[in-house]
Amino acid sequence: MEIELLVVPDCPHEAAAAELITTAVAETGVQATVTHTVITSQDQARRRGFAGSPTILVNGSDPFEDPAAPAAMACRLYPTPEGLRGVPALRDQRRALKRVAEG
Repeated sequence: MEIELLVVPDCPHEAAAAELITTAVAETGVQATVTHTVITSQDQARRRGFAGSPTILVNGSDPFEDPAAPAAMACRLYPTPEGLRGVPALRDQRRALKRVAEG
């Protein structure tokens, strides 16, 4: 499985997103290669379908995609049981990894 963390420069949620990915991979036991990509322009954001920072792609797809969200060089918020946060809930990230792993 390929996991890619997309962020804008100096994203305040980058470390939390990286930790979330590490924890979700460990807890689910999936085999994954994790890479980081810094999005530096609106054009690059548009080409990558980048809906804000951080975006976590699993095998090239955004499991939290909102088709109505435009490409944006901005912070991204995720709905969680505790309200809007800068990273998805761990349970939701685990579910996304399991869904992809199970095909």
